[in-house]
Amino acid sequence: MTAPFPAERVCIVLLTGVGDVVHGLPVVNALKRRHPACRITWIAEPAPSWVVRPHPAVDEVVVFERARGLAGVRELWRSLRGRRFDLTLNLNVYFKSVFPTVFSGAPRRLGFGRGRAREGVWLFSNQHLPPGPRRHTQDLFLEFLDALGVERGPLEWRITLAEEERRAQAEFFQRLDGLEGRPAAALIPASAKAAKDWLPERYAAVADALEADYGFRVLLLGGASPREARLAREVLGHCRTRPIWALGDGVRRLITLIAGSRLVIAPDTGPVHLARALEVPVIGLYGHTNPWRVGPYRKYQDLWVDRYTEEGEAPEPGGFEPKSGRMQQITVAEVLDRVERAVSR
Repeated sequence: MTAPFPAERVCIVLLTGVGDVVHGLPVVNALKRRHPACRITWIAEPAPSWVVRPHPAVDEVVVFERARGLAGVRELWRSLRGRRFDLTLNLNVYFKSVFPTVFSGAPRRLGFGRGRAREGVWLFSNQHLPPGPRRHTQDLFLEFLDALGVERGPLEWRITLAEEERRAQAEFFQRLDGLEGRPAAALIPASAKAAKDWLPERYAAVADALEADYGFRVLLLGGASPREARLAREVLGHCRTRPIWALGDGVRRLITLIAGSRLVIAPDTGPVHLARALEVPVIGLYGHTNPWRVGPYRKYQDLWVDRYTEEGEAPEPGGFEPKSGRMQQITVAEVLDRVERAVSR
């Protein structure tokens, strides 16, 4: 049995990370197209919540500070205590999503079934998606629309910049010393796991070629964590040119800088999906993880460097086991070949 739609008050439980939250956007856009008057509340953890603050299809964002432990759970309970929802969609598969799903109090709670949810999460939804294979995360989330009888298309993300963000974006690119009208290419050296990262000296070789041979001004993007800063410093240390240090706090800032770039190069990390949603060509570097499951959704596939899929093997989105030591197999020449493809467009 599936949850009927329309519903007047919808709760979306999709806590983290940035890429997953991006994949949830086509779901809320489709719900709003079907029933513009419905009120959508999205529950997310602090950093990824900024993907939907603001967003034209999301009426309210409730932040779940899970890192605060029991105090964060209590605060979430207080935030949701007086609200009433008709329908909750739990797009997560881990136990952390149980708290907002239950606290929503919705009589209909739709989530993944036992075969695809983990840690007993399926027990806290009273309606479930039909069993199915592992797929690209975007395809998994679109199954919620199928279960609700809502048309999927047109597929859209609608990440928007506020007017002040557009002004800040314009000022940033105008201030770049020596930019002189050159397009910006963004390099994102760090992912969430070291095993998914490429080598700093190879990023540096690509950065030098982007500046000297292709006329780009190179930005180093990422967060402000010590690990991200260390990798970025290593890249700079190997460069002959001087990429612009643009690391810093804030998902909204990251969005504005990606939106202002003409090319993004990154491993398996959330900004890849931001670039895809913003229609910025992205060269994804994959060896540890499967690009057919976690790569930019149905676009820029000719720009991927795929060292995960075996030579002669057909693409298989269901493959999810990580493969160690594959990122080191990606060469500078392969990445510059993808740069050439992107530029030739």
